[in-house]
Amino acid sequence: MKKKGIDFSRLFDKDLKKADIKIKKKFKERLKLFIVDEKDGLLKNHGLTGKWRGYRSINVTGDWRAIYVEERERIIFVALGTHSHLYG
Repeated sequence: MKKKGIDFSRLFDKDLKKADIKIKKKFKERLKLFIVDEKDGLLKNHGLTGKWRGYRSINVTGDWRAIYVEERERIIFVALGTHSHLYG
């Protein structure tokens, strides 16, 4: 099966740009892991409900999450932030 491409929304790019350097580095690490195995246990990859129904989330740090949506040909990361910022 062909690997899907990965894209980033404008909102995600803004969130990443505003994030602390430690978060940026950790996201890059987690993204590499995601590319190899999106179900790796460290990512705690799971589907979301409520306003984020249809989206999925991966763990970046203990409190930071990256939210993405899976389309037919690609995966789009749409938001990055703390648990309370994204879900509060």
